[in-house]
Amino acid sequence: MPVPLPVLLVGVTALARLVGLAVPALDTWHDATRIGIAAVYLIAASGRLIPHVRRDLVRMVPPGLPRPDLLVAGTGVLELAGAIGLLVPATAPAAAICLGLLTLAMTPANISAARRGVLFGGKPATPVGRRLAEQALYLAALAAVVWLPF
Repeated sequence: MPVPLPVLLVGVTALARLVGLAVPALDTWHDATRIGIAAVYLIAASGRLIPHVRRDLVRMVPPGLPRPDLLVAGTGVLELAGAIGLLVPATAPAAAICLGLLTLAMTPANISAARRGVLFGGKPATPVGRRLAEQALYLAALAAVVWLPF
């Protein structure tokens, strides 16, 4: 069973902060948060490459939107680019803003999938309340990358 993304975010951030005690490049919560949230978006983007996950993601796209397959591929490319941008200190704030906007743009698809009872990995999509809490956590981590001191 894969690690839930919120757990991945908290765990990788904590581990990066711990490593930061010995590695100057990770010596702040800002840097640790950059690494943690980058891990979330790298894993999310990689799901687009796994055929059964990709099929589930395509089914999550709200009806009426054109070319769900291209929307899923496009969001994956944007997640990957944003995650890489988070790993580069000079581009991290801009990447965090872009990923925040992407997250907000994709939230309605997650809500729609939950309301339509779309299965993801054979299980119902994340319930709306939990999904919104998760999205808020990701947005908070992205905001920390923008506003925490370097």
